[in-house]
Amino acid sequence: MSLYCCTSSSSLHLREFDSQIKKPYSKVRASNHLKLYRRQVNAGRRLYAPNSINSGTARSTIKPVVSVHASPWDDKPYRVLPGGEVSYYDERDVISFLDPPKQLIPLDPSSYNPAVYLWKKIDDIPEERRHRLLTQLNPRLITRAWEVAGARYDNSNLAKKSSSSLFAGEAGAKLIESWHCRTNGGPLAVAWINYFKTALFCCIDGQTFGRVIDASVFRGISRAFAPLYFTVREVNEVMSTEEPCDVAYEFGTGLLDLQEYPQGFPKPEKHPWPFNDAVVIYVRNVGPGVMVGQAWQEGEDLNQVPKKLCSEILMVKDYSHLDTSW
Repeated sequence: MSLYCCTSSSSLHLREFDSQIKKPYSKVRASNHLKLYRRQVNAGRRLYAPNSINSGTARSTIKPVVSVHASPWDDKPYRVLPGGEVSYYDERDVISFLDPPKQLIPLDPSSYNPAVYLWKKIDDIPEERRHRLLTQLNPRLITRAWEVAGARYDNSNLAKKSSSSLFAGEAGAKLIESWHCRTNGGPLAVAWINYFKTALFCCIDGQTFGRVIDASVFRGISRAFAPLYFTVREVNEVMSTEEPCDVAYEFGTGLLDLQEYPQGFPKPEKHPWPFNDAVVIYVRNVGPGVMVGQAWQEGEDLNQVPKKLCSEILMVKDYSHLDTSW
């Protein structure tokens, strides 16, 4: 695995990975008016309104401080593209790290842990903006994210972190999370797998289950009899490749003996093909609210050679729906 750093004045200084982890915001630049604001507050001088700073003119009156932002880093740096779209540097850092420009200089992989840096950069993205990664990361970069996430198991502190609060499996609470998922290259029989959603829910006994939703080429007709439930289990490696992972979504036959499930969810039924053929999605935690998975059709026949159902799957938590008890 070749990784890179840039000697120019780029927003991505890979030579300082470890130092950025210790100082999360050491490389984030506040806007000019925030720098001016902080200096003037410390010096006790007159304050200027943001509009005045942007226009180059100062107000002539001194006004007391009424309120301040919780953090100067709330004002995330961005640039406006020619078409009017806003491009935030936090998301661009993730993309640049997974797909570095050709002029970057390779770094010795033993000098840092790339998974630590990727986790930090995802953590820098506000929760309400993380869904943008679904459209900004192409299938090649999703696969790259899976590869980089494999290095997190070399860091004991990072290996303990989880992208989902439900993976801990603590008994006594019934919570539910919604996740948006994107991949590419699925078989025609499951073409919907290019973009779908999952709902993870934790039962009162601590067991975690999930369900694939919006998963029908018949525009919802089959959802009533094929809701595609799965069991979430802690698994250490992908069976077919022996690569490390965190959890596995085991589909089984679909006939789960659930005593209760979230309101509005259909009753579990037998899975249609190919999900009735021992399909498992192995998942790696990549960052807060972001995971990457591999779907394998392992087969009920012991002599069957396991095969990938599709390319790697990017999973991003839907923060618009807060985790609530069902």
